[in-house]
Amino acid sequence: MPRSNFNGNSSVRTSRIDRLLRERLRKNIKASHSNEANGNEAIDLEPRFMEGDDILERYLEGASAARDGWEKPDGGLVTQRLLVVANRLPVSAVRRGEESWSLEVSGGGLVSALLGVKEVEAKWIGWAGVNVPDEPGQQALTKALAEKRCIPVFLDEEIVHQYYNGYCNNILWPLFHYLGLPQEDRLATTRSFQSQFAAYKKANQMFADVVNEHYEEGDVVWCHDYHLMFLPKCLKDHNSNMKVGWFLHTPFPSSEIHRTLPSRSEILRAVLAADLVGFHTYDYARHFVSACTRILGLEGTPEGVEDQGRLTRVAAFPIGIDSERFIHALESSEVQKHIKELKERFSGRKVMLGVDRLDTIKGIPQKILAFEKFLEENPYWHDKVVLLQIAVPTRTDVPEYQKLTSQVHEIVGRINGRFGTLTTVPIHHLDRSLDFFALCALYAVTDIALVTSLRDGMNLVSYEFVACQDEKRGVLILSEFAGAAQSLGAGAILVNPWNITEVAASIGQALNMSAEEREKRHLHNFLHVTTHTAQNWAETFVSELNDTVVEAQQRTRQVPPPLPVEEATERYLQSSNRLLILGFNATLTEPVDTPDRRGGDQIREMDLKLHPDLKEPLKRLCSDPKTTIVVLSGSDRAVLDENFGEFNMWLAAENGMFLRSTGGGWMTTMPEHSNMEWVDSVKHVFEYFTERTPRSHLELRETSLVWNYKYADMEFGRLQARDMLQHLWTGPISNASVDVVQGSRSVEVRPVGVTKGVTIVRILGEIVHSKSISAPIDYVLCVGHSLGKDEDIYTFFEPELPSEGIGIPRPKLSDMTKPSGDKRSEKNGSKSSQKQTHQRPPENTRIDNIYNNSNSNNVAANGGRRSSPSPDTITWNVLDLKGDNYFSCAVGRTRTNARYLLPTSDDVVSFLRDLSRAS
Repeated sequence: MPRSNFNGNSSVRTSRIDRLLRERLRKNIKASHSNEANGNEAIDLEPRFMEGDDILERYLEGASAARDGWEKPDGGLVTQRLLVVANRLPVSAVRRGEESWSLEVSGGGLVSALLGVKEVEAKWIGWAGVNVPDEPGQQALTKALAEKRCIPVFLDEEIVHQYYNGYCNNILWPLFHYLGLPQEDRLATTRSFQSQFAAYKKANQMFADVVNEHYEEGDVVWCHDYHLMFLPKCLKDHNSNMKVGWFLHTPFPSSEIHRTLPSRSEILRAVLAADLVGFHTYDYARHFVSACTRILGLEGTPEGVEDQGRLTRVAAFPIGIDSERFIHALESSEVQKHIKELKERFSGRKVMLGVDRLDTIKGIPQKILAFEKFLEENPYWHDKVVLLQIAVPTRTDVPEYQKLTSQVHEIVGRINGRFGTLTTVPIHHLDRSLDFFALCALYAVTDIALVTSLRDGMNLVSYEFVACQDEKRGVLILSEFAGAAQSLGAGAILVNPWNITEVAASIGQALNMSAEEREKRHLHNFLHVTTHTAQNWAETFVSELNDTVVEAQQRTRQVPPPLPVEEATERYLQSSNRLLILGFNATLTEPVDTPDRRGGDQIREMDLKLHPDLKEPLKRLCSDPKTTIVVLSGSDRAVLDENFGEFNMWLAAENGMFLRSTGGGWMTTMPEHSNMEWVDSVKHVFEYFTERTPRSHLELRETSLVWNYKYADMEFGRLQARDMLQHLWTGPISNASVDVVQGSRSVEVRPVGVTKGVTIVRILGEIVHSKSISAPIDYVLCVGHSLGKDEDIYTFFEPELPSEGIGIPRPKLSDMTKPSGDKRSEKNGSKSSQKQTHQRPPENTRIDNIYNNSNSNNVAANGGRRSSPSPDTITWNVLDLKGDNYFSCAVGRTRTNARYLLPTSDDVVSFLRDLSRAS
């Protein structure tokens, strides 16, 4: 069962645990009363064998429509629809005439799993496996499939060739199984890769169009496997409220393997659009989270992947089989007949069994070579053991598979010729599948099951073998590279299939194992197989998806709505005195186009440049006498001078610690007698970690130091940052009056109490004093990408928050004016000044009478000023700001105190351009 590590609302977490416990108790009680009745409900998990009953047929036709409902808090019952979207439908269609189709049911693991889910009514959406170009044929097939609860997606031959045979089977499948990408030996191959990826996205959109057509509010959409990795994004783009889960049935490779995929970032971001992402094992889930962290630079958490406040849950959901079906099949007369024949045929010999698709990842040659080595080293067993290898042919038209078939046949022939006799051979090799009853009988008489997959998502052969071994108590030898090794590893003998010597020794260990040890191993695995069934897997995933959506909705921090551009522009035009406070980095900068490049283009991104499309809009806005613009940034003075020196605006560098008046020189707003003794010692620590963290860098400012690891390896950078903080707190800043501000990928040390919300008081006072305004400010726009500590600037202007009655401090000009070259001039001050500590200003610093709607005339009469008891502090009634005229907006940060959101700097440019045109 997957574990929930959600750290949100505790009541939500408790209710989920309570529900799971109640559900488990209900299942146990129900099972104890109806084991026999439910024994034959499910269908076969693998297409290796077929059974002649019509259970699946009845299910798909709706004969099982009577279902238990979900228990609501009020005690009522509710049924939920589940739209299962997979590449192939669980039926195959054959055309008999222009408007006539015959449908053949094909068994599979998904059908079996969802058959037992009682809380939902499942409908299937997928490709029927045939090309239907004409409209009458499509209508007839759609009508026929509707009776089976299936909805077709019609793909033409070219799309199928490029999407399915091309991108899915030629690129994604080999990559996910660690076989690597095909070698590009000519330009035409590269072009074909590009066209295959385009077809892949187009096919996924076609699946999405069908889902959207049949979707009803409240439905759960469950997308399956690597064929549909773009589907979650397509669905969420259409309806962000849709409940979407995605499950991968293959391994997910390590991030170093996934990095080689040309479309690596697009694929990951498309999957992250889902609410819940599931894998068979924790290893695969961990690889996925690591890929998102290392390739996309996102935050990996124990719950999943977080991107700007949105969490995609990532969890392990190991699939199972319908164990009761196999257990009850052993009691049937047909299986008993097969068992009797097999016992007579192999009397006096130990039976070893391998059941695999004839595929490169199944390790069949390795298995046979290990058996050969065992026979070579153990002459005693030559005529006392037999290996039965069932190799189901697959992709027989592919040259690589044809070569594998020839290789296996050659090895088998050589071993049989070397160790066989006229009456017996050590290996019986079958290139075909077996029916369900024959396979159950074969499992039942087997002494050792040998699974040597080189890489396998799960491998349910091991589960089926265990389910049929309640009498024989055989031994399972299982590859550690199969997903089942994490579930059955305790009871099986785990091997590295590449180590032929180890596998041969394991065969000897299994043949000579005592009955007592076989019993213990079997009981351990049998308990797991019979409790972790396919139905339990599907039921758990659907319930976890529902819980995940509820938890996301109940998060305390809601994503702010997009900025209402038209309303903001209209109120801007209606106002008479406007204040625009703009950030710089990630707000007004030119974005660097680094498509799908790990770590970005560091040199270009570090060189901050004003967005070229902003120059004309800013000039027009600055020329408006009713508008005052302040660029408030953490960058130093030189950067702001270089980018904004030509504009008629106010510049506030280093979070407002330095201020440049319109057309004037720089002045400092730093408190008098600031103690900066900590700078050198902190700088040494930052330099040390910069040297030992590749691609990190140190930003040396006049009033603060920043260590940035944005371009370094995410996980390593985070570890280094944690180590750095320990060094800082125990050494250089242990007694210093400083704040340590942690960004998502940075560590900043600055004087205590310095935030944008605090310094805006001084900045606003200086602006009002210098302009001698005759009317209060009645419109404020505040746009930026601030660290969490600096977001108090958004709440500073909130009219809904009460005033603290604090006036605007107007620093003395003699203290403020400092030459640009006199950096840290306070560092070597007097001893008395060095001993002073900075008191943190109140969190909600406010201007005295900041929202005085009735006394604006007094402000005008006094020239916007009034006296104060202190000569260093002057207070004004400067704001006549109503809530509707205040627009705070965060850029690219959904976790914010701002009222609104703009996704990127391009959106800021577009808005300011519209604002300048309107004015």
